[in-house]
Amino acid sequence: MTQATSPTKLSAEPRVKPRAKRSYTLLAGCALAGLIVLLALVSLVWLPYATDDTSGGRLTGPSADHLLGTDKLGRDLFTQVMTGSRIAVEAGLGSVLIAAAIGVTLGVLTAFAQGWLDDTLSAFLDILIAFPTLLLAMLIVAARSATLGSAVLAIGLAQSAVVARLVRILVKRVLAQDYITAARTSGTSWPRVVAGHVLPNIWPTLVVNLALQFGLAVLAEAGLSYLGLGAPPPNASWGRMLQEAQATFTTAPEGALAPGILLVLLVIGVNLIADGLRDTLDPATRRRRA
Repeated sequence: MTQATSPTKLSAEPRVKPRAKRSYTLLAGCALAGLIVLLALVSLVWLPYATDDTSGGRLTGPSADHLLGTDKLGRDLFTQVMTGSRIAVEAGLGSVLIAAAIGVTLGVLTAFAQGWLDDTLSAFLDILIAFPTLLLAMLIVAARSATLGSAVLAIGLAQSAVVARLVRILVKRVLAQDYITAARTSGTSWPRVVAGHVLPNIWPTLVVNLALQFGLAVLAEAGLSYLGLGAPPPNASWGRMLQEAQATFTTAPEGALAPGILLVLLVIGVNLIADGLRDTLDPATRRRRA
């Protein structure tokens, strides 16, 4: 009895440790990203000062009245950081929703293409992906107007090609399985096959990719705002804060360090969440690490 149960206990123990590591990665990512999200939510109902309040004095250091000091116009930096966190979260979520809606629809439709049409659509998606995302977003924003909505739309459209190609590959892989053939043989319609078999099998990988796209969208929005193509004043995007603070970095580094650090923390947090989700949701990864 002892020899029969001992190997079972020994073989089960190594599988517990990877799960703990994966949960720690996910929790660390949620903690970092959650801090920024909490700051963004608070900014919706409370700000220390108005975004256009310039009564704080020019380039004052951190104090009880101004936790991070003020910028060259006398605006409170902590207020700007809170507003920037809201803009970053809105840009990330909005872009990902647009990319998911367009990319999933386009990817599923192109997955059913055959022959020359399949090759043409595949080449078209590759061309869109090869085109720099930031440059494409700049062209779209320049054609419209420099607003947060234009930046979100531009980034979402640029990222939709990446999502579409991933979905196309995943759907084609699922459609080649025997249970899809069995479902079609039994008379199941294609819409029901997609809803009941295809989408449930691709969503784990898709969720991980969308989490990564969130981080890229935040960086893209900061880049557009740095170039003056993001949310206009008095909205204080982190990218705009970095652009405005670069001239006074040696005398007042808080203006650049605060948004820069939070931007890095948010992107790292989202990447950790994506890594934790991949390990948790992907059965193949669980088997390899077990």
